[in-house]
Amino acid sequence: MENVGDFFRQLGLTFVPLFVAMDAIGNLPIFLALTHGIAPGNRKRVMNLAALTALGVGLGFVAVGRAIFLLLGIEVADFLVAGGIILLVFAIKDLVTGKTIETDDSAAFGMVGVVPIGTPLVVGPAVLTTLLLLVEQNLVAIVVLSFVFNLAVQWVLFRHAHRIVRFLGDAGVSAMSKIVMLLLAAIAINMVRRGILTFMG
Repeated sequence: MENVGDFFRQLGLTFVPLFVAMDAIGNLPIFLALTHGIAPGNRKRVMNLAALTALGVGLGFVAVGRAIFLLLGIEVADFLVAGGIILLVFAIKDLVTGKTIETDDSAAFGMVGVVPIGTPLVVGPAVLTTLLLLVEQNLVAIVVLSFVFNLAVQWVLFRHAHRIVRFLGDAGVSAMSKIVMLLLAAIAINMVRRGILTFMG
């Protein structure tokens, strides 16, 4: 019984930091903005690809992340700068052209699910850094389980995004998407700034 209690304690201690780092609720309006104008069937494909991408990146990082960092000389600051630039490009494209992808380009649906939604939005520098810290302090199996649970929460929120669309209407989603893209651009610049400050520090 004590082992069971310890298991759930560690599960909670690893789930909460990952939940904060992933920011599943905060990702929802960005997901809506990036997939605005995409047919429900294609939006579901984007959602599934994003979840699979995030899962693959996260598990891969848990397995060999530190080794790759040491081998290639990559630091967390590098992830911050690279991820920030990617998000900034998508935000600028949406604000200038009104869309992040061409709605008649079926190949682009998969791409937006992989980048930027799967990574660096769902699994970005914050999640990767948190995973790296947690596996050093807890059992790897428990960290992985917490990570999968967090991805499940994110998937469920994405799955029910259409309810928000119905509630707000097309005009409401369009207005919200522009506000969100401005915020996304600010988040991207913040990531780049933090990465640069880390380099300088």
